Amino acid sequence: MESRIARSELRRFIGSTEDSITPKGVAALYGRAEMLARLPLRVQRWIVSKARGPEYMGFVVEPYCTFLAYEIGDEAAANRMLPSGYRLVATSMFEGDAPRTCAILGAFNVHASVFWGARVELYLIAENLRTGMLTWVICDYESNTINYDPGQGFSASTTDRALVTTSHAGEVIVDVRSRERPNDLALRVRLADGAMRPLDQRLWVEGNLSVDYGGRLAHAGSEPFGLVFDPGEMSQALHLPLDSVVIERNTFGTEFLAESPFSAACFPFAQHFLTTSYPRSTPIQDQRSLEDMVRAHAGQAR
Repeated sequence: MESRIARSELRRFIGSTEDSITPKGVAALYGRAEMLARLPLRVQRWIVSKARGPEYMGFVVEPYCTFLAYEIGDEAAANRMLPSGYRLVATSMFEGDAPRTCAILGAFNVHASVFWGARVELYLIAENLRTGMLTWVICDYESNTINYDPGQGFSASTTDRALVTTSHAGEVIVDVRSRERPNDLALRVRLADGAMRPLDQRLWVEGNLSVDYGGRLAHAGSEPFGLVFDPGEMSQALHLPLDSVVIERNTFGTEFLAESPFSAACFPFAQHFLTTSYPRSTPIQDQRSLEDMVRAHAGQAR
């Protein structure tokens, strides 16, 4: 199902999303988040529950974010990472590919209203048994900027190296190493080998309407949250042949993932999202409601 957002509406939505993000604003919040990280976790959660400010924040994933899908090698270990009320489900990144129970590893640069930097995130793809929605469950991440998650609260940079970039030779280059955990990812991708292909819409559209936390990031009181975006930004991506992906090191999820990925994708354009300033549930559960929300925000833009 293709997006029905008019280009003029999309441009207004993009403009208002980008306008909500400023280096000055991020710099002011960085120091505040580092101070909050020193407080007991229960106090941090209380502060978050009482926080007042803009309902939504801008969240822009910059071009050439890259995703690798790995089949689950040990389902029992993967299930232990899921919060209660979820089950692993088979999916594929691209339309028409054979579905598999999997985790997805994403590497990207992001600028948002509250942080700015590079991230690697590990997601288990699961189904919410209460809502029936496909869900990206974030189980681990490393980042060179400030962070917030329900399980661990606020934190500063977790990396001693965080490189997610491109070269004039047509490569995506990732080299992200944690200083706190064994997590380490280094890879190169040849973009010229890729071709645009339609994406699996349940994974990329419905899945981004239901995002939750698992593993060390989980907290019993948290609820899945959703993103607001033009579904057209999830309609297609570069399908990368596996021989164009050179993985030098990957220690994310080694306790339950297959040794090598079975699919690779890259978005050669920016993706523009709005999300609530702190994770909370959203009433959006289908593409029509999502498009209505995008139009509403576009209508409020200058």
